[in-house]
Amino acid sequence: MPCMTVLMWVLVGLAVAAGPQSADEFTTAAGVVRITPVRHASLMIEAAGTLIHVDPVGEDNYRGRPQADLILITHTHGDHLDAALIPKLRKPGAPVLGPEAILKSVPDAVVIRNGEQKQVGRWQIEAVPAYNLRRGPAPGRLYHEKGTGNGYVLTFGGKRFYISGDTEAIPEMKALREIEAAFICMNLPYTMTPAEAAEAVRGFRPRVVYPYHYRGTNLEEFQKAMAGTGIEVRLREWYP
Repeated sequence: MPCMTVLMWVLVGLAVAAGPQSADEFTTAAGVVRITPVRHASLMIEAAGTLIHVDPVGEDNYRGRPQADLILITHTHGDHLDAALIPKLRKPGAPVLGPEAILKSVPDAVVIRNGEQKQVGRWQIEAVPAYNLRRGPAPGRLYHEKGTGNGYVLTFGGKRFYISGDTEAIPEMKALREIEAAFICMNLPYTMTPAEAAEAVRGFRPRVVYPYHYRGTNLEEFQKAMAGTGIEVRLREWYP
């Protein structure tokens, strides 16, 4: 019996560990914004009855999750765009916003380019640049060319939330201001190192920063580089 009891609690613990993560909450003038990590580059955002899925990938990651009022896609790489999942995850008529290249996979998507803004309900969506400065698959080529992908700044109730997409520490990121929370990619070879990510974050000084899209990256390097900045670093489990 004692062995069975121990086994039961082990199984319960595994079930809890594998379950969906809880949301982080941010208070705004228009209500609470709840942001939930899903996996790798995917996250879910909720506020005032509107639910947004960002870069949803993998049907198993979305079992039991609600359908979206809005889907945002940063670019067309397979860890950010799952064309087969989108029809299952969007409510009827819910817009899918992304760069022009996603039209090949999502023909009814609404194109939003770097520098453009769109209003969806009470959310203002701004597409910002996301690109490589020097890393690519071969000399003269980049993994993410400027203009082909988006980062996003989402504004709700006077608070601004930044999602980097796949990028290096570009000038446009360092020029951001008044960001409440930032989701910053960091992994090689496709994006940037923890030190480069920290340099960029120190430039625009969000109140809170979340490393994401960090598979295989030593996050302690990022934490050490952020020490003493006054910026809160929140680590969440993106690879359950």
